[in-house]
Amino acid sequence: MSSAASPIRYTPEIETFHSDEKETQAGLNEAFDTILERTAEDYGHAVRSVHAKAHGIIKGVMRVHEGLAAELAQGLFESAGEHPVYMRISTNAGDILPDAVSLPRGLAMKVVDVFGDRLPGAEGTTQDFVMVNGPVFQAKTAAQFLKSLKMLAKTTDRMEGTKVVMSSVLQTVNTALESVGVASPAVQSLGGAPNVDPLGETYFSVTPFRYGDYIAKFRLKPVSPDLTALTGKIIDTSVREDAIRETVQAEMLTTRAVWEFQVQLCCDTEKQPIEDPTVEWSEDDAPFVTVATVTAEPQDSWNDDKVRTVDEEMRFSVWTGLAAHQPLGNINRARRSAYQHSADFRQAFNRCPMHEPQA
Repeated sequence: MSSAASPIRYTPEIETFHSDEKETQAGLNEAFDTILERTAEDYGHAVRSVHAKAHGIIKGVMRVHEGLAAELAQGLFESAGEHPVYMRISTNAGDILPDAVSLPRGLAMKVVDVFGDRLPGAEGTTQDFVMVNGPVFQAKTAAQFLKSLKMLAKTTDRMEGTKVVMSSVLQTVNTALESVGVASPAVQSLGGAPNVDPLGETYFSVTPFRYGDYIAKFRLKPVSPDLTALTGKIIDTSVREDAIRETVQAEMLTTRAVWEFQVQLCCDTEKQPIEDPTVEWSEDDAPFVTVATVTAEPQDSWNDDKVRTVDEEMRFSVWTGLAAHQPLGNINRARRSAYQHSADFRQAFNRCPMHEPQA
């Protein structure tokens, strides 16, 4: 670690539980049911309750680095080696919208052949990381997020044209805010995010996780020239509904993609709170450190086999993985039930069981 501060050790007492968590989780599942049932009825096929629209499926390899410091050689990263990975790039809405409705990007990554003590109910031998292209979440608690979700559920798959117009207005608002140094996750989550190329983006776990004996957030950062050349590139989505998917597919045919997988160890729970994902952990206090490299060679990011195998037959959840990487905090605890609920609905409606891959 390059930071002078020492990382604090994980203990179960690091989390603070709310008395209303079960009620909130039930409310989240009810709101997600509205989204799941409405979209399944409209499409004749069940899609994810969040991040329904995928823009690319990428197969690659994670290489865990040798010689990591003791506090970094934890869990999946305890031993150097290679693991196959599947990455799914998406947009965060629960309905499949034209790309002109500009929303934050997501990247879910499944690391294969990961062995060790598993989280409760985590089948298989994989480790999932679910990330977005921003360092903070839009709500402090699951209860606050539920209020926003109820409003979104009411507009799912409705007023598509209105959403396109609203997104255009909100993108202008967001650009104005950013020009004076203000970022607004709330504006971006409603359709004001810049319509950037997802291959050039940096992705964050946003919420904290156990990191073996310690606590960390995660980041996936593009480093190869083919990717960094795309950072900040705006995609014209005004004509084609799937412009992002088509752009990613064309770019990945010739792109050698390399990302660094990084961890940010918690050194001070006052400055780096466990229960409030709206607070960005400053890199001045806790820098990100690279523990692995993810590489993907040129490929077709939207062929039928990948779409079927990953988009249809896999689920991604922060609760799929090792006990050494247990999700922490109120938002993460609520995600456990919600992710499973969505996967169960898709599996039953589509009559297509979920699979955890093996190398």
